[in-house]
Amino acid sequence: MNTLFYTGLLALLVVFLSARVIVLRNKHKVAIGDGGNTELQLAIRAQGNALEYLPLTLLLIFMIEAAGLSPLIIQVLCLILLVGRLVHAYAIPAKNLRLRVVGMLLTFLVLLAAAGIAIGYALPRLGLLI
Repeated sequence: MNTLFYTGLLALLVVFLSARVIVLRNKHKVAIGDGGNTELQLAIRAQGNALEYLPLTLLLIFMIEAAGLSPLIIQVLCLILLVGRLVHAYAIPAKNLRLRVVGMLLTFLVLLAAAGIAIGYALPRLGLLI
């Protein structure tokens, strides 16, 4: 249930980022692409970056949650992911490289931790000797 809740929150973030792109497209009269507009380019990247990292990360977290791993671990992973994505979404249009790096580091931390947990949990159950 933790993943379900945080996926809902992160979906709202994606809707917000998408709406910002739509508003800027209308403001700058750009139907396709970015029209060379820096503000629109940044909004598109913030949206795109979220859509690049959220699906796989949330899928991994959901799978380890479904495998029965500790709800506390799931809660911590989801919370760090949410904070990382919020920081990153703010940092791109603000042109704040330091915060952008923090947001990506938090995202990568969760992605790598979830991948490691998934592999560590599944490997002994595969019946392989390593």
